[in-house]
Amino acid sequence: MESTEKLTDTNAILAYLYETFPLCFIAEGETKPLKIGLFQDLAERLADDSKVSKTQLRVALRRYTSSWRYLKSVKTGAQRVNLDGEPCGELEQEHIDHAQAMLKESQEKAKAKRAAQAPKPAAKKAPKKVTTPQRPKTERPAKPAPKAAPVINYVQAQLTDLTKKQRVNVKLGMTPVAGVITDINKEDIHVQLDSGLTIKVRAEHILL
Repeated sequence: MESTEKLTDTNAILAYLYETFPLCFIAEGETKPLKIGLFQDLAERLADDSKVSKTQLRVALRRYTSSWRYLKSVKTGAQRVNLDGEPCGELEQEHIDHAQAMLKESQEKAKAKRAAQAPKPAAKKAPKKVTTPQRPKTERPAKPAPKAAPVINYVQAQLTDLTKKQRVNVKLGMTPVAGVITDINKEDIHVQLDSGLTIKVRAEHILL
C-alpha cells in the first residue's frame, strides 16, 4: 500500500519533485528556468496528493529557484520549461539581470561567511633584521576610492497605493525581491516575482 505520510522536510519535498517531474526539476547538474506561474500548475497537478501542502510546495520551490544552480541557468538564450519539460519561451533580460544580481549577492555572502569562520594563522616569529642600504622612496599615484553602491530607500506600501501590473518589491528574508502585481483580492496581493514564482502577500510586505 502506498504511504500517505506527509512530507515536512524541504529536502524531502524537493526529492519528491525530482522524482515526480524529472523533466522540469533537475536533481543534479545544470537546471532549466521554470515557466512563469509554474506554482499554480504544480498546485493543481498535486491537488489530490496528500503528501505535500501548498505551503510546503511554495517553500520548496523558493529553495529551488534561489539555489546557485538555478540562478546560473537563468541566462541569455535559455528556454523556460513547464512541468513536463516542454519549452515555454525565452527569458526576458530583466529576469536574467535580477537572477545574476541575486547569484552575485549570495556568493559574496557565502565567501564572507567562510572567511569569518576560517581559523586564524598562528603568529610567526619576526625574522632578524638585516640592515640594507635604503633606496629613495618613489611615491605611487593614489588609487581612486571605489564608488559606493547606490543606496535604495524603500517605502512601505499602502493597500490604496497598489494597482495591477505595478512593479514592486516584496520582503522575503534579508533582500527585497522584485516582481509585478498580477491581482489584488481585498487585502491579498498576488505578485509574480522575476524568478517566475507567484506568491500571495499582504500590503505590509510590499515595498515601493
